[in-house]
Amino acid sequence: MSKDLKNILITGMALFSTFFGAGNLIFPPTLGYMAGDKWGYIGLGFLITCIGLPLFGIMSVALSGGKTEDLTSKISPTFGKILCSIIMLSIGPLFAVPRTGATTFELGVLPLFPNANSIVVSIIFFSITYILAVNESSVVDRIGAILTPFLLITLGIIIVKGILFPIGTPVNTNIEGAFSKGFTEGYQTMDALGSIILAQMFIGDLFVKGYKDRKTQINIIMKAGIVSSVCLGIVYLGLLYIGGTASGIADQDFTRTTILVFISQRLLGNSSKIIFGGAIAAACLTTSVGLTATTGNYFNKLLENKISYKTIVLLACVTSAIMSNYGVESIVKLAIPILQIIYPVVIVLIVLSMFSKYIVNKGIYSGAVYGAMIVSLINSLNSAGITYVFSDAIKMLPFYEGGFSWILPAIVGGIIGGIFFNKDKSK
Repeated sequence: MSKDLKNILITGMALFSTFFGAGNLIFPPTLGYMAGDKWGYIGLGFLITCIGLPLFGIMSVALSGGKTEDLTSKISPTFGKILCSIIMLSIGPLFAVPRTGATTFELGVLPLFPNANSIVVSIIFFSITYILAVNESSVVDRIGAILTPFLLITLGIIIVKGILFPIGTPVNTNIEGAFSKGFTEGYQTMDALGSIILAQMFIGDLFVKGYKDRKTQINIIMKAGIVSSVCLGIVYLGLLYIGGTASGIADQDFTRTTILVFISQRLLGNSSKIIFGGAIAAACLTTSVGLTATTGNYFNKLLENKISYKTIVLLACVTSAIMSNYGVESIVKLAIPILQIIYPVVIVLIVLSMFSKYIVNKGIYSGAVYGAMIVSLINSLNSAGITYVFSDAIKMLPFYEGGFSWILPAIVGGIIGGIFFNKDKSK
């Protein structure tokens, strides 16, 4: 095997492991269940958000210079720090990490112990998270090296059996806007947000391996991304399909976690409570430790060591433990307003950076980002029940019903920014 091919495969599997969060598994079956016979349409939107955007996010950082700051500083250094801090809090102690604890309780503990107390479970779960994260133990890597293949094998059995011996037939669920629903639901994976933070780790790894030319780095990342995307696509599409097969037989009151429990029990029997639930719970723990450690390192560096790494990790674990007791469904709902604001901003940054070779006027970046952000902020307030004078005007924008009303303001903002904020008129 050539050196390049070997590193492409290694990087591809590293990308896959990074974006293959156990907490993400609750979304595809639910989307398939909601869409029924339109599971393919809803799946397309979901795959673009949770596979396509993260890959382009890493490539955009590579194109910008190799560091997260190189991407976000196109607006301003202060803007970059604020955006990255919000992203770290989102993929850390506010939403993603608490969701791992809640998923562990609902998928790994509750099916076996119906009377279990979520507070007790969250204290145990995040105490272990703290111990492993604060010591930056290699135990987590070792556990992950065993658990990820085991979880993949279990999922593979469920998917293959679900395709060969479906539990039902996908039915017409009368869902509207399947594609846009899948696209916006993909926000909840937060993979695109995490990609611009974690990109410098992958690019730095390639640099250490001898790939110092930016063009070569991008080439390796792109090919590794294809490897990762194929693996993720197989898992997600399989889960979407078997979710669709449950659309005609499952209870309409099922939640994101209970529909996955229902499917696994129908396909694997009651033993899945132990096998599947245990694998997901343990995998959630490794995700929790990894994200908590990343949060600690990020804010420790941002605050120039004024608050120690251990203190930040402790605060993150306490916050996560409290948030996890709200349950998966509530955490998802709480995340919606924040994700509605920052996801369009990140998407605009990623798209423009993919064409950074041709965009030398930074005013375009600022205008497009702020144009998208203003509309997204109003949409977020609307979804929270807070309306303003401009609320009705926003509803008249193109693609509003699909959740993409920020596209036109981003384009117009980019044009205005390019015209009025171009310091060097020759460009």
